[in-house]
Amino acid sequence: MLDLVLTNKEDLVGDVKLKGSLGCSDHEMVEFRILRAARRVHSKLTTLDFSRADFGLFRDLLGRIPWDKALEGRGAQGSWLIFKGHLLQAQE
Repeated sequence: MLDLVLTNKEDLVGDVKLKGSLGCSDHEMVEFRILRAARRVHSKLTTLDFSRADFGLFRDLLGRIPWDKALEGRGAQGSWLIFKGHLLQAQE
């Protein structure tokens, strides 16, 4: 007799039992439980509702920033951080 259950995580399968013959064949039914954590992890990721967004105000807030001065002398990473800061502030 050969019973094989493949999983990608250790301790995922438990309580493996043979439950008798499957009719007239030499095969037997195998019963097992898939074990999982009792508590699910909830994501803290915020999803924005763009249907309620005021893109005109958003454009106006970002348009008030003197970008030439704000990004002057900064590399790509520094420019991104400045832009990201203003973008997040405009979202509030």
